[in-house]
Amino acid sequence: MLVWLILIGLLVFLVLNPILRLIVSSLQQADTGRFTLENYRAAYGNIRHLQALLNSLELGVGVALLASCFAVPLAWAISRTDMPGKPFIRLMVFAAFVTPPYLGAIGWILLAGPNSGWLNKAWLALTGADHGIFNIYSMAGLILVVAVTSFPYTFVFTSSALDLVSSEMEDAANILGSRTLRTTLRVTLPLVTPAIIGGIIISFLEAIALFGAPALIALPARFNVVSTQLWQFFEYPVRIEEAAAYSIPLLAITVLMFWLQRRILGRRGYASVSGKGGERRMIALGPWRWVMFGYALLVCALSVFLPMIVLLQAAFAKAWGRGFSLDNLTLHNFYYLLVEQTQAKQTILNTFVYAGVTAVAAVSLSLAIAYVVSRKLVPWSNVLGFLCIAPFVIPGIVLAIGFYAAYASPPLALYGTATILILGFTTRFLPIAYTSSAAGLRSINPEMEEAVRILGGSRFLAIRRVLIPLLKKSLAGAWILVFIPATRELSSAIFLVGPNTRVISVMLFDLSEEGNFEVLAALGVILLIATIVIAAIGSKLIGRDFMLRRNT
Repeated sequence: MLVWLILIGLLVFLVLNPILRLIVSSLQQADTGRFTLENYRAAYGNIRHLQALLNSLELGVGVALLASCFAVPLAWAISRTDMPGKPFIRLMVFAAFVTPPYLGAIGWILLAGPNSGWLNKAWLALTGADHGIFNIYSMAGLILVVAVTSFPYTFVFTSSALDLVSSEMEDAANILGSRTLRTTLRVTLPLVTPAIIGGIIISFLEAIALFGAPALIALPARFNVVSTQLWQFFEYPVRIEEAAAYSIPLLAITVLMFWLQRRILGRRGYASVSGKGGERRMIALGPWRWVMFGYALLVCALSVFLPMIVLLQAAFAKAWGRGFSLDNLTLHNFYYLLVEQTQAKQTILNTFVYAGVTAVAAVSLSLAIAYVVSRKLVPWSNVLGFLCIAPFVIPGIVLAIGFYAAYASPPLALYGTATILILGFTTRFLPIAYTSSAAGLRSINPEMEEAVRILGGSRFLAIRRVLIPLLKKSLAGAWILVFIPATRELSSAIFLVGPNTRVISVMLFDLSEEGNFEVLAALGVILLIATIVIAAIGSKLIGRDFMLRRNT
């Protein structure tokens, strides 16, 4: 029983206390600690703060709509038609998913920065105009950048639903004279509308909670969103109570939208209504299949090809603005990061050490909690499962403010330490580890453990000698699923990092403020290579698209 009490205490420490402390701080005076609503008046009595909230809502709606325009046609073409190149397009969607949004934003700054971006340079060369036509430093530019990295969410929801829909109703519509486009719009897509809306909601929440891409694009464009406004509350003097008050509506919006998404998906409007699974036949598009393939390549170009090409060019360039030429090629940017710059080496080491420790901690804790819940070892065990899942509906930036409020000041005084970063990351990605652990445990019959107990073995012996060997593959997959996002996490790291605990995501942000795009691109390439290697290992262990499938 002592072990289970310790687990409950850990969950309270990691999940419940920071959120409660966030709420309490929003209602406290900074100096006296007395109850007040002044923090809310200060947070929302300023027109600039209100405008930042409206900007976030505009960003979220714009990203959700644009991402659905990218994702739904792709999902339909891959799941239901004979469009060529489907494995390649799936691979590119996966590549868009694993690309950190702030790295994609940097690529688009190099592409569409006013006058200096490559697209604007090409326009000037072709037309002889006085100025370029693209300006990434705008709300439209920010919406595009976030949408091309978040559309995989809607894609996976939609394609998974389409894979469950038989062709029977489409065949009936065709027999009655309906053409392919009309059948798709009037029959197929309405069947998967709950899944599409679920993906749209996830894209909306992803957009309003992001920090990196808005900080790189919105701040130079002289407008704020909620995440960048929260960051400004941490400029000297730190206004933690005001930041807590300002973050509460973001938390409320996130919880409400997740509840709505669960309600919509719970209807399962895409389920078969015929009583048995029917055959799913591919629709022959004829010449239009090449048009569809061209659209798919356009989406892939916007999300992967173009930003990655300019990032690679900058990473291997002496000066990225000089373009592609042999005399501009160099490996010095990588040599500088890996050999010369001690701080950069420490930052890279910090990133992978913290991510590794986070993955071990999250998987270990989630496995223990999932075991307690699945075997019902304590009363109200489902509450423990709820606490493990709860961080999923808490934006990383809000969670970081909660950790700052709870553990930055004495007696723990953890601010700027590796401990608070690891604890914050563990809490942030605990739902991923718990979902994988719980799924693995459900596949194992408890009778195997009971056999060990009957033969005189303890429960812990049964866990160590029976459960863990059977769950090795599942636990390895869970470790990878936590490790990869932990290496690129920025929204929570930017609030908790200290001078000696910088990680790659924070260093990339700092380099972008300095305008050192060559070194920045090289560091981004290092992060991407590590992500791709780990993702490849995961695909071998679990299967293709394992990250996309496990996060839905």
